[in-house]
Amino acid sequence: MIPTILFYAFAAVLLVAAIGVITSRNPVYSALYLVFAFVQSAVLWLLIEAEFLAITLVLVYVGAVMVLFLFVVMMLDINVEQLRQGFTKYLPLGVVVALVVVIEIANVVWFRSEGRAFVTPDPYPAGYSNTKELGSVLYTDHVYAFEIAAVLLLLAIVAAITLTMRRRPGLKQQDIAKQVAVSAKDRVRIVKVESAKE
Repeated sequence: MIPTILFYAFAAVLLVAAIGVITSRNPVYSALYLVFAFVQSAVLWLLIEAEFLAITLVLVYVGAVMVLFLFVVMMLDINVEQLRQGFTKYLPLGVVVALVVVIEIANVVWFRSEGRAFVTPDPYPAGYSNTKELGSVLYTDHVYAFEIAAVLLLLAIVAAITLTMRRRPGLKQQDIAKQVAVSAKDRVRIVKVESAKE
């Protein structure tokens, strides 16, 4: 009874955080709402005894990906008002995409789960390790998808670095060859100062 109440409470908070992600006017606030949504999702993972997935969600997404996302959002200096000008012309496409996502989720919950989606899972035995089971599935059945995801994350990091290194007016660029070519006598001047006499 208590796990069910906790599930619905945290799921409600997760829905509020997700709505805050897409309705917030400030991209930084959207990112903070997304961090809050990730933390709530981690608590839901804990409720079904998937501790490894919960801590991975917090460490990887909240600790690394969201920091990178906030860094890119703050460095790009996006003009939000200019982006919102053509919002209404994309509304029908957004509604269609949202309906497709809802239909896919309903397909997974009602048809593919065979009635197990609304059943509280049985507790695992004492010696069960979800980390071992996850690793055995991830590196055997889904190894190619795992490698493709790693390559996509690497491309995202390279793209973020490229966007922050673009040339802008007033941006100081580093000239490595000029820095290496200098000598100490051009940079340091030794001045002899006489000591003060009493």
